[in-house]
This record gives sequence, structure tokens and C-alpha cells, in this order.
Amino acid sequence: MDQPGARVELTPAAADLLRRLREAHGPLMFHQSGGCCDGSAPMCYLDGEFRTGASDVLLASLEVEGVAEPIAFWMSKAQFEVWSHTRLIVDVVPGRGSGFSLEAPEGVRFLIRSRLVGS
Repeated sequence: MDQPGARVELTPAAADLLRRLREAHGPLMFHQSGGCCDGSAPMCYLDGEFRTGASDVLLASLEVEGVAEPIAFWMSKAQFEVWSHTRLIVDVVPGRGSGFSLEAPEGVRFLIRSRLVGS
């Protein structure tokens, strides 16, 4: 989960939830747009369900023990410009997030914690 130099890492709780979501839904991906409200949280989708393009940056291919394939973590370029000096930590907290993210029915939501790169 935590790889030296990685831009994105997962807490154990996030990895556990991703294993459950992968088992229930199939291959996964993340996208974080940086919009207001729910757009500022990482959204988990079926892999390929959210179309990425030239306005997005692939920050990581997350390896999760028990998940067959890496989970891509995308961010909008505009958001990456703001967060480029940070290491992102994907965590899970109680509460309802976006109805578009796969974890919404689970009663939890993904949340980004961060720390400065190099710290």
C-alpha cells in the first residue's frame, strides 16, 4: 500500500473497502476532480466508467493485496496543479458521500488526507 515515492497511498481501511468493492463490482478506478462539495472527494468507479482525457493526470496505479489488477487513480490537471506538492492518502470515514461513487451504499465515503511531499 505505502510505496516509497508514491504520490498516492491507501490506509488499511481504504484497502479493505476496495477489496470488497472489487469483489462486488469488478475492476475499479478513482477520479478526483477538485470541484466543490462531493467533487473534492475521490470518487470510485468501475474501471473505464469515468472517461478520462487530456484534462486528467494519472497519479498512481494502486496495488492492493487481494485485488487482481492495479486501481488507477486519476486527478484533473487543474486540481493536480494545486495538490502537486502533496502526497495523497486515501482513507475511509463514516458518512454518506456522493451517490456516484461505488462506496455510497456502504455508509462510508472515501476521503483524501495529505502531507507535504518529502515529509
